[in-house]
Formats: sequence, structure tokens, C-alpha cells
Amino acid sequence: MSETVEFSAIRAAEMKESFNLLLERLRAQSKIMLLDAEGLESFVMEGDDGMVLFTQEPDQQPETWDVAVILPEVLKLTGDRLRAAIISPELARKEKARFGITRWPTLVFVRDGGYVGAIEGMRNWDEYTREIAEMLDKPVGRAPSVGIPVTAVGEASACH
Repeated sequence: MSETVEFSAIRAAEMKESFNLLLERLRAQSKIMLLDAEGLESFVMEGDDGMVLFTQEPDQQPETWDVAVILPEVLKLTGDRLRAAIISPELARKEKARFGITRWPTLVFVRDGGYVGAIEGMRNWDEYTREIAEMLDKPVGRAPSVGIPVTAVGEASACH
């Protein structure tokens, strides 16, 4: 193994460890939950407004770190209206199709068991403020996941 590859692997491991420490600190110091697959399902089905940070490995997607750091400020911005959670990169990759995620990191908004919307990537604070306010006012809808549209026999297709 070359020195460059070995250094990269060590650096990635250090970043992952530091990121995990950040997540633990967020959990300990705020109302942000760290969820596994069962916890994610329960979180989505729970009532009221919720926001889930879909993370990616911080050495591959440094914006993940940035978005995680501002989550406590997002919660302050919305008062007690939002429940917040973070899922691991592994779980995020497994669930990305379900929520139509195309870019990391992503904040997914849910309400009463349904999908509300998503904010993909890092934004400046003014954009977050505006987009989060829109999410809180937006009705529950269908996630833009991969799917096959179903129509009744004899009903006109929405594709044409």
C-alpha cells in the first residue's frame, strides 16, 4: 500500500471518529436523536413535524459536517415545533430511494407519518430560514422516490 493511500485511510478513519463524537455531543446537548432503522420508522410515524439529517461519510462529503453543526440553531429557529434526528451514512444510503434523495447531506422533513419535503446540500443561513419555514407550512405529500404510476383501467394517463 502506498503512503498516500495509507494516509488517506488513516485520515478518513480519524474524520469518521471525530464526526461520531460530534453526533454524540449533539445528542447529549440537545434534543437531537441518533436513529437506527427501527428508530427512523418510529420517528417518521410519530406525530407532528420532524426533520432527519441524512448523513454521508464526512471525508467524502464535508458538507455533512457543516449541516450537523447547525442543527441546534435550526431547532432554536423553529422553537419546539421540530423534532430532529440524524441517521448514519449506512442507513442513509439504504433509505435514499424511499425519500428520493439525490445529494448529500439532506434534511428530510416529515409530519404525522408522511413526507413533507427535503433540503439537499448545504445552504446559507437565509436560505435555510426561508426553506425551513416553507417546509413547516407545506402539506404532507408523496416522496419523489422511484415508483411506477398506477392508473385505473380506462383512465387517462398523466404522462401524456
